[in-house]
Amino acid sequence: MSELAERFETHDPGEKQVAEKIRCDACPVMCYISDGRTGACDRYGNVGGRIVRMDPLTILDHAAETGAVVVPFVAEGEEWDGELVNTGRRFVTAIGAGTTYPDYKPAPFIVSQEVEGVDLVTVVTEGIFSYCGVKVKIDTDRHLGPETATVRAAGEAIGHVTTGEYGSQMLSLGGVHHLTGGSKAEGRATCDALLNLCNRKPVELTIDGGATVIVEAGKPPVIDGQLEHRMRVGCGSATIGMFATQWRDLVDEVVVVDDHITGVVSEHQAGKVLGWQDTGIKIIGRRSTPGRYFKVSEPGLGWGGTSISDPLSILGEWNAKKGARPGLSLLMVSTTGEQFAYYELDDELKPVQKPFPERLQKSVGLIEDNCEPALCTVLFVGGAGGSLRAGVTENPVNLTRSVQGLTTYVTVGGAPVYVWPGGGITLMVDVTRVPEGAFGYVPTPALVAPIEFTLRRDDYVRLGGYEAEIRSVDDILAKGGEYLNPRRGTGAPASNPWPPLAQLRRAASNGSG
Repeated sequence: MSELAERFETHDPGEKQVAEKIRCDACPVMCYISDGRTGACDRYGNVGGRIVRMDPLTILDHAAETGAVVVPFVAEGEEWDGELVNTGRRFVTAIGAGTTYPDYKPAPFIVSQEVEGVDLVTVVTEGIFSYCGVKVKIDTDRHLGPETATVRAAGEAIGHVTTGEYGSQMLSLGGVHHLTGGSKAEGRATCDALLNLCNRKPVELTIDGGATVIVEAGKPPVIDGQLEHRMRVGCGSATIGMFATQWRDLVDEVVVVDDHITGVVSEHQAGKVLGWQDTGIKIIGRRSTPGRYFKVSEPGLGWGGTSISDPLSILGEWNAKKGARPGLSLLMVSTTGEQFAYYELDDELKPVQKPFPERLQKSVGLIEDNCEPALCTVLFVGGAGGSLRAGVTENPVNLTRSVQGLTTYVTVGGAPVYVWPGGGITLMVDVTRVPEGAFGYVPTPALVAPIEFTLRRDDYVRLGGYEAEIRSVDDILAKGGEYLNPRRGTGAPASNPWPPLAQLRRAASNGSG
């Protein structure tokens, strides 16, 4: 049983209150917590008879060295020991902020700061996301499993295989049906896997009818115990198009083996333009346009994502009437350049493997050089609604309209997000751009993610915001918040823009500035 699952098992929100315990109302579980202990989520604790958010409120400095902690932890009530780097490019994130639950209360922090003469407000809260999941992109040519196959963690179904993209396989994990619509074990396993993936920890996934994969954001996948090093340069046809000139006058025929589109240089348009002669080759597969073949094999862990270990198995009889002859040379190579072999036709027009010639080494190396490193990408996807919006404005639909109208800029832990068009606030964020350890959970089960909304102060007031709750950055640094938050300063990731300035410039480009 995982540590998170143990917490689900050992905390009963319905237990009777005793004198030394106090009730935490920061999520629907409503734990009773003894002095010196934390609740089921480990996020809130009882410190001297008061509920305290145990993790520090994180303030990013966009001028500091990336990731460098520039100010130590500061407890509630203590003096803030100087500015971060005193550049003014500070951003109060929702990491460690606390939630807007119960629904009736404003967000934990509503922060005002002036940027280029404009008063901007950032509403800061940790959102409880029952409607959330992750989209995982795994760079590989290897077959992970059939599309729609169930993906499991700790034996429980947590998602499914979705479409294969250009050199990558996509997984869709989580979602409300897995979190709350199945058994308790399924919900716990789903929450555990999502939390670890979002916090950039490795998670082992098994795919029904397919592979076992270890996924960690920003790291290469490990597939059936094999570390993936590179993703394909392109499909077999694209590889022919890119490198046909490298093979001209060095070899008579080239076949790039690929599960999706296998390429044959003598038939391909690129070869024809270069004056390639017919070779009489026969490919066993479904011919598409000239030099392009589908379904030469079932998908697998072999050459070019196929199930084959012997590339000659995709060749039929050579045709002498169409150019086949003894001594004709043949290069077969995969789309990553990891597998390659050289053959010559004998007197019976059968390909015989020969030592790989030095003259072709450069071209195979060029394929490898053009392959990008294989990585796992994890995108957190969440639907922001309910109490989260109510913590921003008394009329929640106004926030939705403001986000969709680009009046409000949304971030997750200071990282930029993509907001889906259409109704609601459905957002996606690359977890590697969010500060480490930013995601938490509650045992309902659901994930907890930091979320910030930045907009002009006058726009915030117009959408029905809690104007009386607006505070300055300095005031927040000095006093913390409702949950007695300790504070810490840290350098912002260099790849992320400073959200207040990003919002100001976006507003100007949309004519609202």
